[in-house]
Amino acid sequence: MAINVDIQPAVPVVNDDTKDAVVIDSLTKIFKKSRPLLRWHKKNAGQKEEKREVRAVDNVTITIKRREIVGILGSNGSGKSTLIRILSTLLIPDSGHVSIFGYDVVKNDRTVQRLINRVSVEASFFKKLSPMENLIYAARLYNMPGDEARLEIRRILGRLGIKPDRIGAPLENMSRGMQQKVAIARAFLTAPIVLLLDEPTTGLDPRSKNDVQTFVRELRDEHDATILITTHDMDEAEALCDRVAIIDQGRIVALGDALALKRAVTGIMGRSEMVTMHEVFMHYTAAHLITETDIERYGSWEKAFEAFEAQREDEEE
Repeated sequence: MAINVDIQPAVPVVNDDTKDAVVIDSLTKIFKKSRPLLRWHKKNAGQKEEKREVRAVDNVTITIKRREIVGILGSNGSGKSTLIRILSTLLIPDSGHVSIFGYDVVKNDRTVQRLINRVSVEASFFKKLSPMENLIYAARLYNMPGDEARLEIRRILGRLGIKPDRIGAPLENMSRGMQQKVAIARAFLTAPIVLLLDEPTTGLDPRSKNDVQTFVRELRDEHDATILITTHDMDEAEALCDRVAIIDQGRIVALGDALALKRAVTGIMGRSEMVTMHEVFMHYTAAHLITETDIERYGSWEKAFEAFEAQREDEEE
C-alpha cells in the first residue's frame, strides 16, 4: 500500500547576502507548571490549584548573521531547547518576534520549515527500518530524486563513520550514538540554509564528535548555511562557534566570541592566566551564588556548581 506524504515544495531562494539570517526580538515563552505535592494538598482541601508560571524564554533578543555559527550554552532547564523549538515552528511564543531570512516563524511557518532543519537528542525514526530507508523517506518529504538521495545518503553516513554494511541494518539494532549520527545525517541531507542543532553530539565518542564538527563547518562553507547549536560541551562551543550566547533561567546573560568572553572574565576575576570557557560559563550562571563555604563543603568549585544546579532544578519541580 502506498504511503501518502506531505511533500515539501521547493526551498525559497534567498539571494540577499546582506540579510540577517535569524532575528529574535524580545522573545518570551511562559509555561504553567504544577507542583505535585501542592496539587495533592489542594485537592484534598477542596481548593483549586494555582499553577506556577515559568518563563522558559524571558525577553531574549539576538541577531544571527548569515553564515554564522552561534552556540547557545546553558544548563538543563535554562531555556535553550525551548528557544530551538520556537525557531523550528514547533512552539508559538507568548510575545516577541522571530524571523528567519525575513519570514515570521508564526505567520510564515510553512516557508520557514522549508528553510530550516533540526537535530534533537530525542530524534525519532522508524526503528524497524534501516538508516537508508529512514533517510530515503526523509528525502522524499523534501522532494529529492531517489538516485540523488541514495548517493548523498551514502556520502554523509560515510563521513559520519557509519560503515556501508550497517546502512541496511535495522536502526533498533544500533547504539544510541549511531542513531544520533543518523539523525544528524537526516538534517544534513537537505542542505538547509539554517540548521538548528539541539545538543547534536550528545552520546557520541570524541572521534564522532570531531566528524560532526568538521561536517558542520563544511555545511557552512560549502552551502552558505547559518547554524545555531545548543551544547553542554564548552570545548565544542569554543572550537566551533563564531559567537557564544550563555542562557540562564531563560535570559541571555552573556554574548560574544569565546576569546572576548574569556578575556572579560579573566579581568573581572583578576587572574594572570586566561580562564577557561568552563569558568566563563560558571561565572555568568552561578558565580554570584556560590560562596567559599560552598566550595569548602563540596570540595571544589565544579562540585559546588553541580550541587547548585541540582538544587535549582528540584526547586522548579
